[in-house]
Amino acid sequence: MIIIIGGGISGMAMACQLKRQFNLDEYTIYDRQPALGGCWMANQYPGCAVDVPGCTYTLSFAPQPTFSKMFPSQPEILDYLTRVARQYGVDRHFRGSTEWKGACWHEKTQSWTVELQDLQTGKLFTRECSILISAVGGIVNPNTLNVKGVDSFQGEILHTARWRDIDLRDKNVAVIGNGASALQLVPAILKQTNSVTQFMRTPHHVVPAKNYDIPPTLQLLLRIPLVWYIVRLFMLLYLERGFFQFRSEAGKARRAASEKESREYVEKMAPARYLDLLIPKYEFGCKRRVFDRDYLSALHDEKMTLTNDPIVEITSSSIITKSTEVPVDVIILANGFALTHYDTPVQGRLQSREQHWAGYGHKATYKTVAMSGFPNFFYLLGPNSGRLYTSTVQIIER
Repeated sequence: MIIIIGGGISGMAMACQLKRQFNLDEYTIYDRQPALGGCWMANQYPGCAVDVPGCTYTLSFAPQPTFSKMFPSQPEILDYLTRVARQYGVDRHFRGSTEWKGACWHEKTQSWTVELQDLQTGKLFTRECSILISAVGGIVNPNTLNVKGVDSFQGEILHTARWRDIDLRDKNVAVIGNGASALQLVPAILKQTNSVTQFMRTPHHVVPAKNYDIPPTLQLLLRIPLVWYIVRLFMLLYLERGFFQFRSEAGKARRAASEKESREYVEKMAPARYLDLLIPKYEFGCKRRVFDRDYLSALHDEKMTLTNDPIVEITSSSIITKSTEVPVDVIILANGFALTHYDTPVQGRLQSREQHWAGYGHKATYKTVAMSGFPNFFYLLGPNSGRLYTSTVQIIER
């Protein structure tokens, strides 16, 4: 019996390969979400889309030739994942609304006892397995808003990763954060609001990414498997060019060129009054670049305000900054995620995971997938496996 923790792309890919490679059906996927999809189930905010070409955000064994745009939206990605899950029968092995609470290895039985909690009833229960796979993702646990007075706010407060349908018409909206989610969200909600005030701290290097439509004729051509694979391979190799910006002396010049292109693009597209806020002082590549489709254009709208004035307090109907008070009806958090997805207690043969990593001084794994002293416990998209310049799905498959 195999237990997979996480029903996102990692867990689904693992389940599909169990079926494809071994014709194995003795597994269960547990996830806190009510349905498969992982972050693409959780993140349903307006404007949500993938930021690499859609053909690279697919599993190699499950072609998807009919994305409508170069960078598909969240509904299209979730629809793709749902269809793949059904194709390989993964949905029949899924149990949602279930929280992973911990795991313990038993040397005598050569098995794991996994503790779980039904989130609908609160009931704790355990399951045994011979192989335990952690397919938990990094964008799982949203950051909270730890500001004086937040509990007194009378309006809605929600995170982009915990989106729910709310009426933003004629509302004064505060968006806290300026990463990828914020850049997608702001232009998508601006028109229906009375105003949007975006609070930021550190700027990002912004690069253009026009979201071209994929015409029906090209979608039809991509239905030919060989054509699809060639296009996908070409795009993956194109993305892989980013590797050389970091791994050679020539990479320094390439980073400088990318930084110059980003700066010139922002200077051309953004209002002059915001340039000091938008252009980073750090080197290109130190943080993840963000892609602009309509964000910089939205900054020209008279309803839009961008500020780095620090928030000091929240009242029942406003945000108080260091220098002013902003009327607010809705607060949307686009402030990222707490990196706590590896905090779940795991007891290995001789020590806990926490003790194991404390001994190394960092989250040490063998090629990001395994740890000594934790038999038959494996990671997908484990510590130190991510990259800044290519598709996460490619990393997951490898």
